[in-house]
Amino acid sequence: MEANGASRSDIQRTTLDNGLTVLTREMHHAPVTTFWLWYRVGSRNEIPGVTGISHWVEHMMFKGTERFPKGTIDRALSRLGGSFNAMTSLDFTAYYATLPADKIDLALEIEADRMSHAAFDPSETEAERTVILSELHMYENSPGFRLAQEVTAAAFQLHPYHHETIGWESDLLAMTRDDLYRHYRTYYTPNNAIAVAVGDFRTEEMVERLATLYGGIPMGPPVPAVRFTEPRQRGERRVTAHGTEPTPLLTYAYKAPAATDPDFWALTVLDTILGGPKSGSFGGSGSSRTCRLYRRLVDGALAVGVGSSLLATIDPYLYSISVTALPTSTREEIERVLEEEIVRLQQEPLSEEELRRARKQTRARFAMGMESMSSQGRWLGFSTIVATINWFDGYLDSIDAVTAEQVQAVAQRYLLPTRRTVGWYIPT
Repeated sequence: MEANGASRSDIQRTTLDNGLTVLTREMHHAPVTTFWLWYRVGSRNEIPGVTGISHWVEHMMFKGTERFPKGTIDRALSRLGGSFNAMTSLDFTAYYATLPADKIDLALEIEADRMSHAAFDPSETEAERTVILSELHMYENSPGFRLAQEVTAAAFQLHPYHHETIGWESDLLAMTRDDLYRHYRTYYTPNNAIAVAVGDFRTEEMVERLATLYGGIPMGPPVPAVRFTEPRQRGERRVTAHGTEPTPLLTYAYKAPAATDPDFWALTVLDTILGGPKSGSFGGSGSSRTCRLYRRLVDGALAVGVGSSLLATIDPYLYSISVTALPTSTREEIERVLEEEIVRLQQEPLSEEELRRARKQTRARFAMGMESMSSQGRWLGFSTIVATINWFDGYLDSIDAVTAEQVQAVAQRYLLPTRRTVGWYIPT
């Protein structure tokens, strides 16, 4: 076991002999502790034929082990007053539980057990196939999901970001229990995991306990590298989705830099200016009445809503602008207004006042997203997956360092027709 020191915000990093990364942060202002276990596996690690497999494996983790049979995890954590869940995304799968500090050991034991001993009972696998297909069909009833699916599939021709995390129906119908178990044994290993504890504990005791529970789990095989590099996009792509829902939707999706790219910070501030601040870099399409696109499209009576999304990712992903159009608006006039605002960003320098306000709003939303123990654990693990602890630790400083010239430069570099995919949902 190797202690790797602490960061500026009192985060200690320890690496166990089997490769498990342990991040701890003591916070004693409430008798609560949150524990997260992150795996470096998501839809980014999938290939055609098994798309959606990471999400399906996440579901199977709640189907029981010999020690914790099906249903006992939910009941045990709920009985202690805990909140718990799991999530799968492009770059990761994560499990968490937040409990009274003196009860957190149960969460540590659960995750250690199912890292190695998940059952993958064949009958449960088949039952879960039905559940996941139903979930996919529910999503497909949403025109927003269908449009996003079309846009993302068109934007990425080679990289696995092409696939939605839930996968394609044909793959979900064809995958077997053995496919799922192989994926589990490949990626659910200590050397591919990050354990995060934040809250009311003593660091030495927490690290010692984690070493006891997880240190004996054997290191897994080398994790398969993701070798896909998306070819350069050389022209605008357009897709159309149709449906009976009556509201037209528009998406502009531009190729965006990875979280570790220095341009990411200027694009984050640009996103606040165009679409409004977000509570961190987990995506989302929130808006505010002060952002440029809201004032032009909603106040201008062309749309009922507008939003944008910049997701921090391991590999370059997308910066998306979404518009919920009024039926009385034409597609041409909505796109014309979007173009005008993008060109304005590219050609007119920001005022110091607008830049100051955008940085302040971005900082405020980041702070709001850090208020709970759970959100701090989430931020710590997420940042380490897509970048480093220092990415998380230096978030506010990185935002404060963004200049007006940098915002204009990233607008000129990334918001180009040749880098975008345009999607319309059109009612039939």
